[in-house]
Amino acid sequence: MEVLKVAGTAVASVIALFFLTKLMGQKQISQLNLFDYINGITIGSIAAEMATSLEHDLWLPLTAMVVYTLFSLLLSLLERKSLAFNKFFVGNPNVLLEDGVLYQKNLQKAHLSITEFLSQCRVNGYFDLSALQTAILEPNGSISFLPKSGERPATPSDLQLATEQAQLLPNVIVDGKILYSNLRALGLDEIWLLDTLQAQGIRCAADVLLAVVNDKKELSAYRKKPAENHEEPFV
Repeated sequence: MEVLKVAGTAVASVIALFFLTKLMGQKQISQLNLFDYINGITIGSIAAEMATSLEHDLWLPLTAMVVYTLFSLLLSLLERKSLAFNKFFVGNPNVLLEDGVLYQKNLQKAHLSITEFLSQCRVNGYFDLSALQTAILEPNGSISFLPKSGERPATPSDLQLATEQAQLLPNVIVDGKILYSNLRALGLDEIWLLDTLQAQGIRCAADVLLAVVNDKKELSAYRKKPAENHEEPFV
C-alpha cells in the first residue's frame, strides 16, 4: 500500500508543480533573477518531499508550494509596478568594460575572474576585446556586448539594399531519420532528397546528422562525424 501511496502523491505533486509553474510564467534559466532561481528550487524540493511523504498530510506541502508561488507572483507584480523596488530587489546592470577599460572592482563585485569574462566574450563571438565598446553584466547574470561601430557587421540598411525576408529552414533529416511531413510541406519527396544527397556525395540519409532545405529548394546536409576533434584552443 505504501508504494501505491507514494505513486499517488508523486502524481499529485507533478500535477501541482505543473500548474504552479505555468502560473509563475515561462522564464528561461538565463532570465531568472536570484530569488526566482532559489524559489524554483525550493518549490521543486517541496514537491519531491510531497511525493515521498507517508506520515504527513498531503495538504501541508501543497500549501507551502502555493504560498511560495503566490509570494513569487507578488514580488513579480511589485517589480513591474515600482522602479525603486525593481532596482533594490533585482539589481542594476554592471558595466564590466567600456572604452577599452576593464573595471576590476565591477568584475570582483560580480564574482567574475578575467578568465571567465574572456570565456563569455568568446562564447558570444568576441575573441579580441579591442572590438568591444561596452560589456554589461545584466541583473539575470548574462552579459550584453556592444561592439565598436567599425567592428559591427554591416546590415543591408547600412548599405541601402532591399532584401527579401528570410524564412525558417525546415529540417528534412535529423540524426539519420527523414522527416516526411516536412518534405511534403515543401512539395518535395524522398526520391528528390536521396538524389540530392547522392549528388553531394552522401550515400544515404542514415549518414546525415542534419539536413535543411532553404526557400530556393537548396539542400544543406551535415554528415555524421564519428571522430572527435582533439585540438585545444588557446586559453
